[in-house]
Amino acid sequence: MAEAVVEHLFADIERMKQDLAVIKHILSEEGRLSSRTRKALVEARATPDAEYVSHDELKKRILK
Repeated sequence: MAEAVVEHLFADIERMKQDLAVIKHILSEEGRLSSRTRKALVEARATPDAEYVSHDELKKRILK
């Protein structure tokens, strides 16, 4: 069971790495963020850290 979870997490991480590579490529080509993206970034930066899930809590949820 744990092996299946690890494999699933690995696949998710690989997809995120691919997505980040695409985002980096787009940003390097265009050189600026869209207004929608700037708004999302401002909102994310304004979100208090307490509203995010801690690393330890995430590990607990995953490894149940």
